Amino acid sequence: MTRVVLVTGVSNPLAARVAQALSAEPGVRRVIGADSAPPPRAVSAPRASADGGQGGIEYVHVGLHDESLGQIVADSGADLILHLGLDTARGPHREDTLMGTMRVLSAAQRSPHVQRVVVRSSASLDADDAAEVERDTLGLQRRRPDVSVAVLRLANLIGPSVDTPLTRYLGARFVPTVLGSDPHVRFVHEDDAAEALVRMALSDRTGRFDVAGADSVPLSDCLRRVGGQRLPVPARGLKVLRSMARHGRIDYASSSNARAVSAARLATGMDTAPLEQALDWTPAYSSPQAFETFVGSRAHAVPTRGAGLRPVHVLALARATLGR
Repeated sequence: MTRVVLVTGVSNPLAARVAQALSAEPGVRRVIGADSAPPPRAVSAPRASADGGQGGIEYVHVGLHDESLGQIVADSGADLILHLGLDTARGPHREDTLMGTMRVLSAAQRSPHVQRVVVRSSASLDADDAAEVERDTLGLQRRRPDVSVAVLRLANLIGPSVDTPLTRYLGARFVPTVLGSDPHVRFVHEDDAAEALVRMALSDRTGRFDVAGADSVPLSDCLRRVGGQRLPVPARGLKVLRSMARHGRIDYASSSNARAVSAARLATGMDTAPLEQALDWTPAYSSPQAFETFVGSRAHAVPTRGAGLRPVHVLALARATLGR
């Protein structure tokens, strides 16, 4: 069957890789990439596909606050939709995440052409937000039983080209951690994440699936490997950091970074057996191996001096935390 595929979030490197890989699959006639910004130039360039056609992504601009996505779904006749994100700001915004997902699901429900929907969830989302995204997505299949639906919940994404709140958190000079806590972090390598999304898109499996490399890594080991200085603070100290970020005094202690530790802890409970059974596939990288590729990519990086946490901020944090 000739397929028309719509992928949202293609300005994000992971989504762009998935879209490009699908464009080279036999039987895929057209891949449309939707986002508020275009995909990387190298990814969107046309190239030969497996069936002799021209691979590549047809980029279309969409906004979160208009009806353009629904029109694109209707006009394109897309039968396969991958919702990998509509907003790719440096820190995830709750309203944009939920609104984007609802618009995708609404457009899919209205279109008679849509046969399959795959949605990316993430361990980095707030637990309540992730539950809402997953519940609404799987609810689509109840409303449209002729549409097969799958949700992939990715562990903490890592790899040489990954730039996320967690990688920025790990790369800071001083890294705030919760006093008395050393959670184990579970990762999924960017290559494995892309492979899982492509394989799931082309399958007919339904339900929610966890995607993660085997094993986990203690947060303290992660920080030791990248050279970050741990700054153990009481849990309420993280609120002080968020206040600093809101006032523009530092740029990495956002709410998403504060969630990095709790998200890492939650990711250790992921069960990847259903995914591996459904796709007859296992991630190539374990969590420690995936993290090592990130460490290796930083070996020759030039240190930058941004608006991160500096000694003066550490002093302010200590005073605020201790009530002095």
